[in-house]
Amino acid sequence: MQPVRILIIGTGGMANNHAEQFASIPGVSLVGGVDTRPAQLNAFCDKHGIAGRFATLDEALAWGQFDAVTNVTPDAVHYATTMPVLAAGKHVLCEKPLASNAGHAEEMAAAAARAGVVNMVNLSYRNVPALQKAAQMVREGAIGPVRHFEASYLQSWLTQDAWGDWKTEPQWLWRLSQSHGSKGVLGDVGIHILDFTTFIAGEAAESVSCLLKTFDKAPGGQIGEYKLDANDSATMQLSLAGGALGTVAATRFASGHHNDLRLRIYGDLGGLEVSFEGAVSRLRACLGADVKTATWADVECPDVPNIYQRFVAAIRGEGVAIPDFARGAELQRLLDRAEQSASEGGKALAV
Repeated sequence: MQPVRILIIGTGGMANNHAEQFASIPGVSLVGGVDTRPAQLNAFCDKHGIAGRFATLDEALAWGQFDAVTNVTPDAVHYATTMPVLAAGKHVLCEKPLASNAGHAEEMAAAAARAGVVNMVNLSYRNVPALQKAAQMVREGAIGPVRHFEASYLQSWLTQDAWGDWKTEPQWLWRLSQSHGSKGVLGDVGIHILDFTTFIAGEAAESVSCLLKTFDKAPGGQIGEYKLDANDSATMQLSLAGGALGTVAATRFASGHHNDLRLRIYGDLGGLEVSFEGAVSRLRACLGADVKTATWADVECPDVPNIYQRFVAAIRGEGVAIPDFARGAELQRLLDRAEQSASEGGKALAV
């Protein structure tokens, strides 16, 4: 078994999940961490038994004793921290979104292709069994040509504190502030539901119209250094390459939903309902003769390997690196056009 040495860039909350997942894979070792905050870096490395500790990425690259990088930095610095890693010929798993604009995302995808390294973006809901089974069924023609869909990503951390107090904790406040690198709910979870939808449909978006809303959440719209100006809710209309039309929504104000994704997709021959709600994956189908009686049945969905396992397998030549940076750039173009549409009053724009 080929050993794989992982360097983690960024040691915030999500980095713990990366560390735990990689440490559980046979033959994988966590050899280094990078963070500009010494206390945070040392606490993280102590927790996960990581020996290499670097205040800058340049120091880690000069050391070089690693095969691959997992980039868990804030969205706004994905580009700056990934490009030098690609130049050094290291494999990269980058958190989503790939970058904060399509230009940078496309540069990253091109650089990864030139480097010839494994490059993947952490669109974590690709790990959902119902998503993978639904995509397979659509590609096999189970529902016929896609005609209509409706999708949603529902969160409620702005209406309750099950995950923490957003009014006082930086890990949440930065997500509400454009000056801290946030693209709001559109950039944070909109990318997931757009991938969820278009991956299952098996078609790219051809046009998008979008409306964004930022709600008043604090006196003067600010808490400490955080100006709360990033969008909180997004609604979109998409047309797909095959002609299908549908709606996609994302919000942080869906009381009663902690972190739930849902897609209903319909074709000439039937329909599918795909959900990941309460951390439970479910797929229902209405196909064939059942269309006449509107009878829905559960579909069994086998487990699938997660992104961390797929990344390591691709490095070892045992799997395909999907979703890759090219997919991340495609989604970033869609996000950019959605944001532009919102700035133009919801005007439909070609992607």
